Amino acid sequence: MTSPLTTSTDPSSAVRWTPRLWGTLLVLCAAMFLDALDVSMVGVALPSIGSDLDLSTSTLQWIVSGYILGYGGLLLLGGRTADLLGRRQVFLVALGVFALASLLGGLVDSGPLLIASRFVKGLSAAFTAPAGLSIITTTFPEGPLRNRALSIYTTCAATGFSMGLVLSGLLTEASWRLTMLLPAPIALIALVTGLRLLPRSTREKNHGGYDIPGAVLGTASMLLLVFTVVQAPDTGWASVRTLLSFLAAAVLLTCFVQVERRSPSPLIRLGVLRSGSQVRAQLGAVAFFGSYVGFQFLTTLYMQSLLGWSALHTAIAFLPAGALVAVSSTKVGAFVDRFGTPRLITAGFALMVAGYALFLRVDLDPVYAAVILPSMLLIGAACALVFPSLNIQATNGVEDHEQGMVSGLLNTSVQVGGAIFLAVVTAVVTAGAPAHATPQAVLDSYRPGFTVVTGVALAGLLITLTGVRGRRGRPSVVVARSTVAEAAPERVPVRD
Repeated sequence: MTSPLTTSTDPSSAVRWTPRLWGTLLVLCAAMFLDALDVSMVGVALPSIGSDLDLSTSTLQWIVSGYILGYGGLLLLGGRTADLLGRRQVFLVALGVFALASLLGGLVDSGPLLIASRFVKGLSAAFTAPAGLSIITTTFPEGPLRNRALSIYTTCAATGFSMGLVLSGLLTEASWRLTMLLPAPIALIALVTGLRLLPRSTREKNHGGYDIPGAVLGTASMLLLVFTVVQAPDTGWASVRTLLSFLAAAVLLTCFVQVERRSPSPLIRLGVLRSGSQVRAQLGAVAFFGSYVGFQFLTTLYMQSLLGWSALHTAIAFLPAGALVAVSSTKVGAFVDRFGTPRLITAGFALMVAGYALFLRVDLDPVYAAVILPSMLLIGAACALVFPSLNIQATNGVEDHEQGMVSGLLNTSVQVGGAIFLAVVTAVVTAGAPAHATPQAVLDSYRPGFTVVTGVALAGLLITLTGVRGRRGRPSVVVARSTVAEAAPERVPVRD
């Protein structure tokens, strides 16, 4: 692989990035920005879409769920495909598909076609996300350079999400189609630029063949799991259909694990999960995104349904959290170098728990500056610390030929966590829905959901606490190595 990094024996020159390196990072950040932008923009546009295309509420839900299904269900396959077929090739092809699906989504005239375009966009993002992350981790050497790059990369996700909320409010005033079309030109520009700047990557050699059974079982199990979780609030968590779907997903996952244990080139090498650091990163990602998605869902309902705020007003209320992330996340790399990821993740989860707990004080006539704003700032600070640190911890100590696999696993944890806990929060709120929907009764039905969100973040805090060491050393990351890489030289110990 050719790299835009210039090597030098002079340590001072090692931290100077070339224009090509900045361009490479910018292309990858653009893809991450688009993923987050697309997720946040569509929610505000749903009422206009339903009115224009005459769609029911259940059909509208699939405009969101279709994207989640394609994204969460295919991430494991996307990550390993990047390792086997070449990260650059997979990233660029998937980005082109994303641009085309965005264009089609803004032009279609029927609900099923719009849902199909959303599924294809989610599918393409399932390949760009792990491929992009693994390009970063194989281009930037482990340590301060990679930490800085990942901080910038994850900042773009937060910025995209925050801007999506505001842009959707503005664009939907003109036409909901603009929210679907906006990602297309950005993706096209990133694609053309990426063709010139992204470093070429070679396909993995001597990988022992392609794990076709693992790919089929892994993809099927993730698709079924995400589909079941998304549908459970409507069909009922205790319904025969839901229980049988969960059972089928468990059987498929069990078969998948057995296949992976025997495969010479597994979709997921299970030995990676022998590292406590890796397991804590994956579980932390589940708790982090699961709690935030549930919080955003409930808070949006609270602001628009109970307080009567407009979509734009609601987006602006969330903006301080996103702005804080955008400003501070780029500095997290330096903090990781000094304190290590476990301490930063622990501190972030503590801030997150405090922010969620503080939001429990809201009433029907809140003072924004005294009640809502402090929560948003705490949650923004938490996101700035946790998300970059989780990415760094998950990819540290992993061989280059497995970076796509680990990146896909981390993104799967994020998406599955979001889908599961959003469904749980929805079920809790629905179960407590009042017979007489007075504003106060509705708010009271939301509080158990906010309590669940706080509990999930607290669980994430307790998990990460197990990785905090009392001594201030430079602990080594110990990740079980694959047999392919046993002859590789040992890495320099780094903070995990």
